[in-house]
Amino acid sequence: MNKELLINSVESFEEALPLIRAAEDEFATFTQEQVDRICEHAAMAVSKMRIPLAKMACEETGYGVMVDKVTKNQYASEHMWNYMRLKPSCDVIEENKAFGTKRIATPKGIIGAVTPTTNPTSTAIYKVMMALKTRNAIIVSPHPHATNCTIEAVRIMRNAAIEMGMPPNAIAWISTPSIELSGLLMKEVDLILATGGEGMVRAAYSSGTPAIGVGPGNCNVVIDESADLRMAVESIIHSKTFDNGMICATEQHVTVLASVYDEVKALFKDARCYFLNDEEAAKVADVFFNFKTHGVKPAAVGQTAVHLAEMAGFEVPPETKVLIYETDDTSHDNPWACEKLTTLLGMFKAETLEEAFDICEKLVIEGGAGHSACMYIDPTEEDKIEAFGKKMKACRIIINQPTAFGGIGDLYNFDLAPSLTLGPGSWGGSSFAGNTQFEQLLNIKTVTQRKENMLWLQLPKKVYFKTGCTPVALREMKEVYNFKRAFIVTDANLFQMGACDAIINDLKNEGIDVAEFFDIRVDPQIQDAMKGLPKMHEFEPDVIIAIGGGSAIDTAKIMWIMYENPEEGFLDMATTFLDIRKRIRFFPQMGKKAKLVCIPTTAGTGSEMTPFTIISDANTGMKWPLIGYEMMPEMAIVDADNMMKLPPRATQASGYDVLTHAVEAYVSTFATDYTDGFAKTATELVFKWLPKAYRSAFKGAKPDPVAREKMADASALAGIAFANAFLGINHSLSHKLGGWFHIPHGTANALLFPYVCRFNAQKHPYHMGTFSQYKYPQAFERYVQLGELIGVKGKNDDETFENWIKASEQLKKDVDIPETICDWLCEAHPEKTAEEHEADFLAAVDQMSEWAFHDACTGCNPVYPTIGELKACYLRAFYGNEKFVEKFGDVLALPFENPTDTHAAYPNGLAAEIGLDKVGGFN
Repeated sequence: MNKELLINSVESFEEALPLIRAAEDEFATFTQEQVDRICEHAAMAVSKMRIPLAKMACEETGYGVMVDKVTKNQYASEHMWNYMRLKPSCDVIEENKAFGTKRIATPKGIIGAVTPTTNPTSTAIYKVMMALKTRNAIIVSPHPHATNCTIEAVRIMRNAAIEMGMPPNAIAWISTPSIELSGLLMKEVDLILATGGEGMVRAAYSSGTPAIGVGPGNCNVVIDESADLRMAVESIIHSKTFDNGMICATEQHVTVLASVYDEVKALFKDARCYFLNDEEAAKVADVFFNFKTHGVKPAAVGQTAVHLAEMAGFEVPPETKVLIYETDDTSHDNPWACEKLTTLLGMFKAETLEEAFDICEKLVIEGGAGHSACMYIDPTEEDKIEAFGKKMKACRIIINQPTAFGGIGDLYNFDLAPSLTLGPGSWGGSSFAGNTQFEQLLNIKTVTQRKENMLWLQLPKKVYFKTGCTPVALREMKEVYNFKRAFIVTDANLFQMGACDAIINDLKNEGIDVAEFFDIRVDPQIQDAMKGLPKMHEFEPDVIIAIGGGSAIDTAKIMWIMYENPEEGFLDMATTFLDIRKRIRFFPQMGKKAKLVCIPTTAGTGSEMTPFTIISDANTGMKWPLIGYEMMPEMAIVDADNMMKLPPRATQASGYDVLTHAVEAYVSTFATDYTDGFAKTATELVFKWLPKAYRSAFKGAKPDPVAREKMADASALAGIAFANAFLGINHSLSHKLGGWFHIPHGTANALLFPYVCRFNAQKHPYHMGTFSQYKYPQAFERYVQLGELIGVKGKNDDETFENWIKASEQLKKDVDIPETICDWLCEAHPEKTAEEHEADFLAAVDQMSEWAFHDACTGCNPVYPTIGELKACYLRAFYGNEKFVEKFGDVLALPFENPTDTHAAYPNGLAAEIGLDKVGGFN
């Protein structure tokens, strides 16, 4: 019944067409609710496979950057669905009773989707999502050099859509592309969505079938003297190096006003760009430019600057990001004035802004009419922006944004539809002007300003702090909330030591019934939560009280979700996202049956202040963070009285965890003035008070209640900071390291901390984090600010940064944390030699690196890492910097061997053991 249609010849196409039309007729009767359920399920399924699909695309085409294709795949599923999910697309979509009108949406029929080799999987995802939303059938025609990866992306979505009831033949594909089959497809379908080379788009428009296609992009960027020049240069490089320049909206050349030309050139040089001389430029032009067609030679598409230079027969520095050639020839015969789709830029000088506009207009019209044009300028110069918008014959007028991201929409602007087919309108010979979306049939010209995302500061509704505050807070549970049934979640050690007795007695004295669950291991595991859930359901609490460290609080949050919403797909909540407000699956509403109150007994996780919980799988040992503001506790009680007996090891590990929370929040791409204050105060408190709290924890030592209270405050403050600014790769790496080698979480953070700081402190990283507030790399400056804050200011910023690293290393020594991962393993497991530990680590490091890249914390890191760079961070932390350099050289990244377990992010064992299907809810 669900057998795939095999379309590999004219005959098989003709046999399949009636079946596809019948499926479309049936699909056209589906309701909006049915359609949206299918769309969400398909988006979720393909998002989970974004990494394997990205690997397939790179391996099959030889183009681009694997991790950037991961982002493209997630953008095509997450942002597309977020844009469409609340919009009507079926039957009556608008009604005006006063005017007596209705607007009724019906599908076009069969969509013929022609996909490119540059974005083979993401474009396929995007087009299938639009077809599903509009109840159209779709036949995908992949590029011959990207057939397998394109078909696999479509197959994943087809299978997921069928699970939700879509007629099986509503999605099909050509398995063996040919010119003959492509021509037949264009003739027989009802609408063509054509993305690819100029020849293919022309064929679509000459087929006689309605078509929406794209022309070449030849985006020129004007840099005005009023612009933030550093932001302009870093944004251009960020865009140009994303997937090695293959998005059609990417910058192809820049036009700079003479008054700032030398400064801009110096900034490009400082950011690892290489300026070609005339001889080198001619050699590179021979590599990338087809002088007959004025197009790009396939072998040059999506290649690194270093590789392009090698192809041209000369060497450039190995860290080079982009090759730039200065030219004054704006003719279409000049290779450097045309579309390049790789890491190359032409650079023009203009004496006046009017001359710059003239250069930009000529370049756009002759090489990319109707596509995109960009300007960097002071945003208050509204007259100049308006003049630029009026003059350019381009559908996307992009102001102060990296054009690869600004052009496709919804990343650096929020009223331009997310799209991977950018129509150039009549200027570019297209039937459509704008970002192609399911509802767009108009010729729309849009001017977008770079805008910053709305931010927030969320924390528990009530926070009690100060030593001895617990009884007062507990009294309020009765007097204000009138809770009647409290379910306590804690760990066995605390419960058996009697640490919960006073709290239980206070609750009972207030007339609140109490039940307890304490069968929890050190790392919170989904299997533990499942054991306690029957008791919680039986007791039916109206308040859940978590008492303990991260293990108890995180388990309580997981049980809370299960108790309130047993039907939810738990594993789907663990999916990562580019933007928490645009994720594919949102958390359910919480607090309908019970409120959550958190009472920490360690000064470390800050979980009492956060929407985070960490889930471990007992089968694999891996940890995965869940993030959702719906999990924010109702009340947090931060009382150092509950932490006075914390032993040395727990004090040590949890204390460094606080520092990592605070520092990662401070350098995060999501950091704000609001979160900075919490992060800085927490950082200062840790450096001053953690050694004292640690020393007071030993048996026979004099208690230090002040140090305990200050560390409790630091933990909560850092929790508020990272609850709103999020974390980075220190935690991504730590989650996998701790799960794999059973290293306490805070200790794992400490072992990685100095090496992550050095990695993030690159002044010109290959990829900076993607968030519109984050204008240019600034982690180095922020580490320097923290160094000054704790009193280690040097004679210049570089010395202050080095002093910051030394201070973080000294803090490790002060609390007896070993220097390297190898040292820790040797201390913890002396039964093995250092060589055996090394062998174990090397066997695991590739898989851990991929899992760390997949971790939800990675997206907010100030430097967006490759998997190879994460591997290098792991190995630096394992060996120590000196030994690492001795073994591998002073490199940022190491070769990454694809692990065998590419589906490890969603292990079947976890779903099977706890009674979950892979995408559904609890059974």
